[in-house]
Amino acid sequence: MNLGDLAYPDVPTDAVHLLPLGATEPHGPHGPLSTDTIISVGICERAAERLEGEIPVLVLPAVAYGVTRYGSAFAGAVSISEETLRSLVGEIAEAVGALVLVNSHFEPEQVETLRSTGLPLLDLTRRRNAERLTEEFRAGSCHAGRYETSLVLAERPELVHADRMTALEERRVDMPAAIRAGRTDFVAMGMEQAYCGAPGEASAEEGSETFETLATMLVELIREVAA
Repeated sequence: MNLGDLAYPDVPTDAVHLLPLGATEPHGPHGPLSTDTIISVGICERAAERLEGEIPVLVLPAVAYGVTRYGSAFAGAVSISEETLRSLVGEIAEAVGALVLVNSHFEPEQVETLRSTGLPLLDLTRRRNAERLTEEFRAGSCHAGRYETSLVLAERPELVHADRMTALEERRVDMPAAIRAGRTDFVAMGMEQAYCGAPGEASAEEGSETFETLATMLVELIREVAA
């Protein structure tokens, strides 16, 4: 269930709440600015559906803004500070009770801020989780590439510019290594069009399979929280 769709008498008081976290930032010339948010919401809704009848789960309205400095050179990027993100998440947790964070925006400052809250977090950057995902994701060359574009194709295909997507050449960028080297924006990393990886190889079929894996991870975490 989505909390925002309910009338107040229908809101369960014993639910585990899921907070989808994303960003508003460039995802290549082919993908929507809302890519990360779309992915997080898709994971949450699938997990909630799987747990129906077992654990009451509410999907909260998504937080569509994050710490998004790497894409600041491109139109449409909207960033908030670490302090703002931490305060927002903390106050939401105080309001709803049991809360699980579901994040699909992996800028290091975003991830560290969410970790610092101490709340349960589906952290896909942890090795044990990353190892269950696609080869491109594990390689770290996946911003608006095959991994993310496939997920959007599975969820909101009308938002992907297929003609642009198929025209893009694979661009290999080791983002973790670039970040360690002090490169703090997409252009400096060699991502002049705000993408890396192989978006031209993306497919809705791969996206659907990846969503199932992501939902399984979240279901496992929710069961831990509810135990």
